[in-house]
Amino acid sequence: MAKCSVCGKGAHFGKAVSHSHRKSNKMWKSNVKSVKVKTEGGAKKMYVCTSCLRSGKVERA
Repeated sequence: MAKCSVCGKGAHFGKAVSHSHRKSNKMWKSNVKSVKVKTEGGAKKMYVCTSCLRSGKVERA
């Protein structure tokens, strides 16, 4: 599973609870995109979550 290389956000785990209150395992995947990013060494491809992209923590190449 991809993890954000800026903030470290990844998948979260918990329980899905039905109407009859039966519980099963559930996984919430964070919205992570593969993006070309400007770095000191030039353009680099990395996984970045959309909240980091929108907040301006990363500049696209």
